[in-house]
Amino acid sequence: MQQDSQSLPEEHLTEETSQPLRELATLTRDNVALFWHSCARDLPWRFGHTTPWGVLVCEVMSQQTQMSRVVPYWLTWMQTWPDAQSLAHATSAEIITAWGRLGYPRRALRLQSCAQVVATTYRNKLPCTYEELIALPGVGDYTASAILSFAYGKHIAVIDTNIRRVLMRAFTGTESHGGSTTQSDRELAAAVLPEDNHVTTATANATNTTNTTCTSSVWNQAIMEIGATICTARSPQCTTCPLQTWCRFKAAGFPGLGRHTRPQQHFAGTNRQVRGIILQALREAHKKQQVLQRCEINNLWSNQTQLDECIASLDHDSLITILPDGTLALP
Repeated sequence: MQQDSQSLPEEHLTEETSQPLRELATLTRDNVALFWHSCARDLPWRFGHTTPWGVLVCEVMSQQTQMSRVVPYWLTWMQTWPDAQSLAHATSAEIITAWGRLGYPRRALRLQSCAQVVATTYRNKLPCTYEELIALPGVGDYTASAILSFAYGKHIAVIDTNIRRVLMRAFTGTESHGGSTTQSDRELAAAVLPEDNHVTTATANATNTTNTTCTSSVWNQAIMEIGATICTARSPQCTTCPLQTWCRFKAAGFPGLGRHTRPQQHFAGTNRQVRGIILQALREAHKKQQVLQRCEINNLWSNQTQLDECIASLDHDSLITILPDGTLALP
């Protein structure tokens, strides 16, 4: 889930300016926790249903991909490779085939590279510190923070597109627009994050708790869920939102609702589409233990120059193999 927003309109938060935000967030926490435990989607990686490794797989798969699309792929993937050790020994062809139509297939190869490090360096146990996680292949700030919060119940703010939209709207009364995460975004997320005082790690981990305590882990996951299902970019469903009583964006009349600074990206005709078509044809051929002949390749896309460019880029990314006779196969 990629970061998506504009920085706070004010200067950086101070202790004095953070306090009102902290107090407002405190008023919302019972509602937020109740929403999480009674209304959140029961996805297969939530509520203690999986391991920390399963959480990492989910987070990698859901980067720029909707959760609803991820579920069937995640279930099949985890059944085939339930831990880092098993994934580390898979072939690239098996991994690319299993990745299917999730998009951005380089994520699959980076996930295997990550699995190899976890299997060898950490004896098949996903590390539980930010410094170790961020050093793993394919793991960035968001993914490391999400694993620490969702899988290990650590006290850390998590920021993604949905979380930032909800926090910006509810606590600053402004719209989220697009761009990289800023220091002001981090300060806001930290200011409203609940403390985990007198809460054990097991209780703090939202995936293992069944009560309505609003731990930092519950808060992060609930705010993300609100952004994904209720406080959406263009059509917020305020009547069902647990934050509606305190929401400054609603009180201000939804200023700038749905306005984005970045134009919508089109898919049709792009190299992404062509690359996807090539990989899908190769997946089908791989299932039959076949390769793609040159005549079959040429029939995949009418623009031969673009087709050749995409084949070259897939080869550069180690996602395909160009055989000496010009046929194509998965690596």
